[in-house]
Amino acid sequence: MEVAKNKRVLSIFVLAMLNVSIMASLRNLPLVAYFGLEAIAYFFIVALFFLIPCALISAELATGWPKSGGVYVWVSEALGERFGFLAIFMQWVHNVAWYPVIMTFVATTLAYVINPDLAENKVYVISVVLVGYWGMTLLNYLGIKTSSLFSTFGVIAGTIVPGILIIALGFSYVIGGNPSEIPFSFKALVPKYEGINSLVFLSGLFLAFGGLEVSAGYASDVKNPQKNFPRSIILASLIVFFIFMLGSLSIALVIPKDEISLVSGLMDSFEHFFARYHLNSILPIMAVLLIIGAIAEVNSWIIGPIKGLHATALEGNMPRYFQKVNKHGTPTNLLLFQALIVTASSFVILHMPTVSASFWILTALSAQSYLVMYVLMFIAAIRLRYTKPKTLRPYSVPYQRKGMWVFASMGIFASILAILMAFIPPQSLEVGSLVFYVGFLLLSLTIMMAFPMILFQMKKPHWLKK
Repeated sequence: MEVAKNKRVLSIFVLAMLNVSIMASLRNLPLVAYFGLEAIAYFFIVALFFLIPCALISAELATGWPKSGGVYVWVSEALGERFGFLAIFMQWVHNVAWYPVIMTFVATTLAYVINPDLAENKVYVISVVLVGYWGMTLLNYLGIKTSSLFSTFGVIAGTIVPGILIIALGFSYVIGGNPSEIPFSFKALVPKYEGINSLVFLSGLFLAFGGLEVSAGYASDVKNPQKNFPRSIILASLIVFFIFMLGSLSIALVIPKDEISLVSGLMDSFEHFFARYHLNSILPIMAVLLIIGAIAEVNSWIIGPIKGLHATALEGNMPRYFQKVNKHGTPTNLLLFQALIVTASSFVILHMPTVSASFWILTALSAQSYLVMYVLMFIAAIRLRYTKPKTLRPYSVPYQRKGMWVFASMGIFASILAILMAFIPPQSLEVGSLVFYVGFLLLSLTIMMAFPMILFQMKKPHWLKK
């Protein structure tokens, strides 16, 4: 079927909100709140070594190669199609572990509105996960314009508004002289090394800041992409950075470090704040807003990586079945394939021992697979400066080749370090057998990387669409 003629339907504001919805998941705040006031130092470390290199380099690559395909196009141009396919596959497959986690957050938050006891009911949880995910898959069948409008509304109502509110509650709490669970002193700002196990959650912080390159999948749908794409990235990065930093501190103010739940920590803190200010009636409304924000985030991720994966299918890297699109230009069979895999992986929820432990091990796997893609992206950016020096780049990383080497090297080092750290179980969680924990992550990551390489090796000439 012929794809309808592309129309540039995304403005800088809509694209910025898509970027915020991709990155600014409030569900990550409890994970960061674990570090207390030290989180400020860690935020700046991750921002310096990961967020800034990602923002600068993805902006250059997206404006230099602004057609749909994102990291597949960038890495293929630099390292060849085999590694381009590996990069886009890793960007896509990390969601297999991530979708059930965030949809579980949706289910447990919804339980605050219906019946809190349902949060422990696995049948209820998996039902919400599957109904919600399939509903968003069908929404994306209607095309990018419809799904992007939903994401824009969702990120404002369910991420920015609750994020601003919890920050305001935190400020009010401190100004009011209320007791704090974290000390306010210069000494408290300095990170304390208590063994590598105490730093493992930093891997999750890398995942929280990931996603800027996903919007490159929308490059062909952006109005004036050469100017608007970099601007939207800068705007989104600033919003996300301050929501994460101040929001996590608000949670750390009222929840003791050892009692912070990775799944319900955000709602626990809202409940604490509202009880103190006699605003308990607002709690269900806040739960609904958080649900909208989480669903908008998932919706933003559903189609972005799929568009990149579809570009690889058209290059003959996947069977012809996966090349089909509907009248809206949506890769329907790839969306269906993704939904089926997510459905299968969601049933793992029924066999997980504790919610927080399962939340973390899936988060760690998602972060590791995603960071493999970033390593490839940073390497590709360096190589393209030498192999494609004359390609017009409306936005370029500062200081030319020296700047590219510095920023890309920082990104590569940080990504590899985070991948290795994720193999170490956090000291605050009971994850069971160490052999199982490391073995699960190592085997899963190996399969995720091996599958696309094997599929590429098996590619057939008739897969290429003429």
